[in-house]
Amino acid sequence: MLTLIQARRGSSRLPDKVRLALCGQPLLVRQVERVRRARLVGQVAVITTQERSDDALADLCEQHQIPCFRGSSQDLLDRHYQAARHFGETGGVVKIPSDCPLIDPAVIDRVLGFYLETEGQFDFVSNLHPATYPDGNDVEVMSLAALETAWREAQRPLEREHTTPFFWENSGRFRLANVAWQTGLDYSMSHRFTIDYPADYEFIRAIYEALFPANPAFGLADILDLLTQRPDLYALNAQYAGVNWYRNHLDELKTVDKRQTKTL
Repeated sequence: MLTLIQARRGSSRLPDKVRLALCGQPLLVRQVERVRRARLVGQVAVITTQERSDDALADLCEQHQIPCFRGSSQDLLDRHYQAARHFGETGGVVKIPSDCPLIDPAVIDRVLGFYLETEGQFDFVSNLHPATYPDGNDVEVMSLAALETAWREAQRPLEREHTTPFFWENSGRFRLANVAWQTGLDYSMSHRFTIDYPADYEFIRAIYEALFPANPAFGLADILDLLTQRPDLYALNAQYAGVNWYRNHLDELKTVDKRQTKTL
């Protein structure tokens, strides 16, 4: 298994968000720590771009002994495929975005565990289609063969930029599975644990400062318990709950509708 965390410094809404501080370390380093707590992730690497502005990210990875691959800035599908080749992966390739610094290692293991337990039965497994976990627990895993097929055949810009739509937009060609939150709840549109706006950083920083000092391995249940006790924290970025990249592509996506996104 190879787990790839895509990261870059460029962000129009919150520049350099992956280097913002969380309890004394850059956000990206904290997220790598959390991902590495999962048992099934295999090798964990950051994949960034070849842009000069991302030299600092490559340096950060070297400083913290995090394997790093640099590839296309716009073609994320190519970056993932070339990284898989670079690291010599022949099995499952896991995609986790760098805007998920609160991701629960147990959620990662649940998705990857399903993929491994059903080995050979599915080309692509995620917890996003449909999503049920709080936004920011994104896990997608695909076989190398499926990734190579997408890399060779995907043509639309959104398929290249977002890496995996070619799979779930072509369900007749790929064997797909989804792992839902075992609680039966759906917090995907109501709870936002991802970072894209300054308010998201205020929320995530507050969660870290409340939970990390006593328990660096805090999980999803700990966060939800805290939000029950501290509704003021939930309110910090509640206005952005449900806002995601789908909102800009509803006219292009066959398998996503307006119920799965929100505009500002």
